[in-house]
Amino acid sequence: MKPLTRADLYSLEEYSNIREAFRVKVLAHKKNRKVAIGDHATLYFEDRLTMHYQIQEMLRVERIFESTGIQEELDAYNPLVPDGRNFKATFMIEYGDVEERKKALAKLIAIEEKVWVAVEGFDRSYAIADEDLERTTEDKTSSVHFLRFELSEEMAAAIKAGADFGFGIDHPEYSHANYPLAKDIQKSLAPDLD
Repeated sequence: MKPLTRADLYSLEEYSNIREAFRVKVLAHKKNRKVAIGDHATLYFEDRLTMHYQIQEMLRVERIFESTGIQEELDAYNPLVPDGRNFKATFMIEYGDVEERKKALAKLIAIEEKVWVAVEGFDRSYAIADEDLERTTEDKTSSVHFLRFELSEEMAAAIKAGADFGFGIDHPEYSHANYPLAKDIQKSLAPDLD
């Protein structure tokens, strides 16, 4: 997928006129781009459309209209657009209760390094985590990580040809899988592999 450029973005005025319709389109698109792994971990797969929406919302909320500020938003969010044989996802560790979340994050150190993608007929491939900055300390992990799942050419070709695939985590304190994914989710994610 091509990264977003200033030419792809709406002005603040244009965006205010189409915002609701654009939001509805993006929410429908995101419906099949969310993968739960167990009860407390979710992958939210990003692409050009989800990042376009995120940038537009940031420009709107922050009232950014100067070219430097717009470029900063593009630079911040373009790394989450798939750019080859990869999936990119926001990985969230979700516990409703604050105390329970605190305890879990202390037990789940380095969980982001234990998230994998499996393609039918191939070995698992582990995500590359947090390329922008470190989000885990020696005391706890963060509840949000950014992951890149890099696939071989053969794995990508198999997915495009209809092979089943899915995701999982094999951390000693949290081991779950969602494999194979539902067909509608597989169909939504496959185009990320250009």
